[in-house]
Amino acid sequence: MLLLLLLVVPAGCPRTEALSPSRQDPPFPGAGGYDFAVVIPAGEVQCFWQFAHQRGDFFFSYEVQRATGIGNQRDILATASDPRGSQLGASQHVRGQIDFHTQDTGFYQLCLDNQHNHFGFMQVYLSFGVSYEDSSVAEQQPAEKAELNNTLEAIGVSIQKLQLRAFHMWRFYNFDRMRKASDSFLLQSNHSYITRWSLAQSCLIILSGVLQLYCLKSLFNLQSSCRQQC
Repeated sequence: MLLLLLLVVPAGCPRTEALSPSRQDPPFPGAGGYDFAVVIPAGEVQCFWQFAHQRGDFFFSYEVQRATGIGNQRDILATASDPRGSQLGASQHVRGQIDFHTQDTGFYQLCLDNQHNHFGFMQVYLSFGVSYEDSSVAEQQPAEKAELNNTLEAIGVSIQKLQLRAFHMWRFYNFDRMRKASDSFLLQSNHSYITRWSLAQSCLIILSGVLQLYCLKSLFNLQSSCRQQC
């Protein structure tokens, strides 16, 4: 039960407030998680809002795939805040993860800060969402539990475990996608670096050979002119 709101904001992100609960409103629809890449311009902040109910397990992971600018510094500041604006976690690395338990129902704010890099952009891969454990069986009265069929209850528990394991498999798959894309960009960067330096060194070797040949030719010409004068 999640919703993604993507907003590009300047350095001072406006704080979001929790939605007022209503007993008549149905549960908030949405997907189980999101994973995508975003480009953050130099000196800017991008924030995302993810809706979550209480008693959920919120996960937020990121990895810098590509960075430009002076020094190619790849560290980026990632923060997570609750609907009231209180910061729940922060991470400033090339890759990181922020996990927490949702205490309030509302929109949780996730921000990526690239203000320390004033000359280049960053491409960051994100993966975040909320998972919930089914507590409907645990909240039932003992009399109602006694009426449940043991076979159906066992099937329900098995399905719940299967869904939870499939969800964690999806998370591990996203981690592999992040690392694969980051390694691909690093491989391309190293290939371009090696190609440029190889070309520069080849030109330097050719220029050095030409200069040596010119010096030797000048030396022989000088010796020939001295002999003629003698």
